[in-house]
Amino acid sequence: MQVPCLNEARKRTKDKVLIQENLYQVNEKQKNLGIGKKYFVKTYGCQMNEHDSENISAILEEMNFIRVNHIEEADLVILNTCAIRENAHDKVFGLLGRIKHTKATKSVVVGLGGCMAQEEIIVDTILRRYKWLDFVFGTHNFYNLPNIIEKVYVQNKQQIEVISCEGQVIENIPVKRDNKYKAWVNIMYGCDKFCTYCIVPYTRGKQRSRLPFHIIEEVKNLVKNGYKEVTLLGQNVNAYGKDLNIDYTLANLLEDVAKTNIERIRFITSHPWDFSDKMIDVISKYQNIMPYIHLPIQSGSNKILKLMGRRYTKEEYLTLFNKLKAKIPHVSITTDIIVGFPNETEEDFNETLDVVKKCQFDSAFTFIFSPRVGTPASKMEDNIPLDVKEARLRELNNLINKYSKENNERYMNKTVSVLLEDYSSKKKDCLNGYTDTMKLVNVKSPDCNLGKIVNVKITDVKTWSLDGEIVK
Repeated sequence: MQVPCLNEARKRTKDKVLIQENLYQVNEKQKNLGIGKKYFVKTYGCQMNEHDSENISAILEEMNFIRVNHIEEADLVILNTCAIRENAHDKVFGLLGRIKHTKATKSVVVGLGGCMAQEEIIVDTILRRYKWLDFVFGTHNFYNLPNIIEKVYVQNKQQIEVISCEGQVIENIPVKRDNKYKAWVNIMYGCDKFCTYCIVPYTRGKQRSRLPFHIIEEVKNLVKNGYKEVTLLGQNVNAYGKDLNIDYTLANLLEDVAKTNIERIRFITSHPWDFSDKMIDVISKYQNIMPYIHLPIQSGSNKILKLMGRRYTKEEYLTLFNKLKAKIPHVSITTDIIVGFPNETEEDFNETLDVVKKCQFDSAFTFIFSPRVGTPASKMEDNIPLDVKEARLRELNNLINKYSKENNERYMNKTVSVLLEDYSSKKKDCLNGYTDTMKLVNVKSPDCNLGKIVNVKITDVKTWSLDGEIVK
């Protein structure tokens, strides 16, 4: 049994990151384990988790498990979890409660992985209250799933294998992509920023970059296989390359990926601290780098930003924001904002509203502060009443929604390019997809246009989406 340790997860050494190209393996016995069995993976959280689930699915299919879309049909269930906020925990434990009743009447193996598994408090809870859960694995060792699952079936006892470490880069893990036209591509893992409210540096480990060669080869293969768009992923993509010591940054990587001629390139998530002028120049230079930036500000108050450990001021953020707007044609910028952080006064909150009014973001993910055990912010006095936090969130969301609608209205009667990627869930006989600026568009279109980038004239505008029709 290996359980997570917060003190170990906090450590950062100057040791060189190991890049492992042959660590993942599936032996013949493990390839037979899934024969006649079905699996279901439930994903919570960010794009990184979604991509991890694509790896997990590929591993299970190499073991000959067959994927199903309904949890009730599965012989093996894996929950790939998120630790960012308390409600993410609540959702996972709620589903585990329902699965327990299923497990009483049906033979099903259940595993929990991802960021929640890297938290000491969660594994302690599992050991006390969820002894029926078959296995737990973390973010650093899901490549070892074949061995963990084999132990479950052979030994028939709970397996908890969670490594707390700075982390490695594992290169040979297979992937089963959920989308035929758009692909996630990890460029780095972990984070060294240690914002005071954030659990990610503990659950994901040390900041570590993949080698440029591996990334470029992955993108080239995607182009060969007909993919139209890649999103370069990292907890803080702007810091890419800092640990490689080869004078190669995200600006260099973006330029090299652009030269593969993939039709669309995105990247997420950016920390304002590491956003260089060279990056801005590269984005503005290449048409296949999409003019969309997700740039979390978190608060408009310098006092709160300092308490959060964000390493920039409101003024520095606004300078960067204005540079992006000035240098990248029709760029859209979205953000993240937390309300109710410890010691946030009404004046602090009003400063956040003031920044939103200045920036008029295309949209924003907004949250009430959720303390994560083990982070510095969890030790601060949570001194703002819940009703005050909720009132601030409502006021903020009303303002965000206003600017989101106004930004969308600028698209009315304009023609934009849209990658049609799926069937619309709300519009009959419609496909949907995204503009270069990440606006969701519903388009009346035959199925034959799935996977194509088409010109669409916008005919109707809503707060969160657009409607349009294909034009020649």
